[in-house]
Amino acid sequence: MKDLLYLKDDQIKDCLQLLLHAYRETFSDPKEALKKRSLGSAHFRTLQLIERDEGINVSELLFKLKITKQSLNRVLRDLKRLKMIKQSIDNLDTRRRLLYLDDNGKKIYSEVFESQKKRIFNALKNSDPRSVVQFKEVLKRIINGNK
Repeated sequence: MKDLLYLKDDQIKDCLQLLLHAYRETFSDPKEALKKRSLGSAHFRTLQLIERDEGINVSELLFKLKITKQSLNRVLRDLKRLKMIKQSIDNLDTRRRLLYLDDNGKKIYSEVFESQKKRIFNALKNSDPRSVVQFKEVLKRIINGNK
């Protein structure tokens, strides 16, 4: 275990390559479901964040997605047109637009999630509990910048 504390560049490159492949495979599973509805990964990431945080406002969504307001507006316009999301005005602050999944959005999200869930479930199921906990901790540290 001590050798992990002294990771060499090649080991870090291997880790980055594994993360890239894991991401690619996990997000390629639902590509057909999204493609037949003319949706891309930005649409799905938006649906995913709205599903996880019903009533999220546009500013919070921009912050979490780390995309431009113009890009988000394009995605939201598409999702509204396809009746996948609904938007309401916050009762406390009428300037804030709150986002929710519509029934169609919930259906599409569930379909895509089920295809991804199989891959993640099988990987976690076939790993020992210690590895799962450590893996989640490492991912959290990557996301939070080692905090």
